[in-house]
Amino acid sequence: MTLVALGINHQTAPVHLRERVAFADAMLPQALSALQALPGVQEAALLSTCNRTELYAVADEPGALAEWLASHAELGDDLHAYLYRHEGGDAARHLFRVATGLDSLVLGEPQILGQVKHAWATARAAGALGNQLDRLFQQAFVTAKRARTDTRIGANPVSVASAAVRLAQESFARPQDSVVLLIGAGETIELVARHLAQAKVKRLLVANRTLLHAQELASRHGGVALPLAELDRHIGEADIVFSATASRTPILHREQVAAALAQRRHRPMLLLDLAVPRDIAHDVSGLTDAFLYTVDDLEKVVEDNRRSRREAADAAEAIVDLQVARFRESLLASQHAEPLRRLRAHGEDARAAVLARARQQLANGQDPQAVLDFLAHALTNRLLHAPTAALRQAALQGDAEVVRAAEKLFPAADATRAGDAGDGAEP
Repeated sequence: MTLVALGINHQTAPVHLRERVAFADAMLPQALSALQALPGVQEAALLSTCNRTELYAVADEPGALAEWLASHAELGDDLHAYLYRHEGGDAARHLFRVATGLDSLVLGEPQILGQVKHAWATARAAGALGNQLDRLFQQAFVTAKRARTDTRIGANPVSVASAAVRLAQESFARPQDSVVLLIGAGETIELVARHLAQAKVKRLLVANRTLLHAQELASRHGGVALPLAELDRHIGEADIVFSATASRTPILHREQVAAALAQRRHRPMLLLDLAVPRDIAHDVSGLTDAFLYTVDDLEKVVEDNRRSRREAADAAEAIVDLQVARFRESLLASQHAEPLRRLRAHGEDARAAVLARARQQLANGQDPQAVLDFLAHALTNRLLHAPTAALRQAALQGDAEVVRAAEKLFPAADATRAGDAGDGAEP
């Protein structure tokens, strides 16, 4: 069995491809069930955000996982050129870096840890987690906590939402002078609303498919709630539009934005699409007075943040290295746990059987010294029979590796007696 991490992210694939591979929350249980049904897959978890879709698994055939992901996206072989794949300790390193924010578009951004925890909780609820993946994710949480506690990787946290608001502040449509329309009511839009409130936005409109959610968000930030069905009536009022919904298809199309621009007498409009899959049709960017940005365009905005956090990131990388080493050790230990368990069970079975016979002999009135001799002789024979037979067979077959292992496990008599004369420490 191999621990595998594979997927795509903002570094390897453009947004138009990432949106085809993305999983909505509602799709995850069924997707995890399909993964577990693949031959040789014992454990699985899926992490899907606007910047990445990643699959973590314990499996016999890692190649089948890539084929499954490509089939989900209906991309065939076209997806493979964008995929990265890590195994064993390298898979652990990748997840630890993701959870810590070292692999994010915005270096050190805090939201990713919550998303990793959500992926873990979803997989656990679906019964897709086993001991190995559960231990991997738990170690990732420890690593992220250590990095944020011991370094400044999380100081002055910057998210995609705050980077988008900063882009708006540096554009022609400053929030304090603008009417801003928010489409959606999830975590990303909530963060956008907070940053806009801090920037003293002139007027805030919130449109969402579930009006109650829009009303709750609008009331927290002094905005006005709208049902999504009335979007066409109000989009023309907006100087800036932020959109981040879970829709699988665009919310805003070219003809809608064109009609809004005509209503505005072609005053320019700034549109920031923070969703994957995208909420705003890509051909909107072809309109003369529409300025459309996606999450990929924020790379330029966050470069200053990345430079300022590089020193903290180096310290966080050192913590990741340490935690990866510890996880490798636990992985190796767990791989050898079953032979050790069988060996100890064999010893316990032998002890119980011989002890039962010795007690019976004592109950029958046999001489205690003779019973002790029997117990020692019978227990020695039971414990050594299997390894002696295996060692004899190895010698006959010329298996030098087994012979050398036996020499390490059973040192010469002189060395054993020297050890017996020691301080009595546990082996």
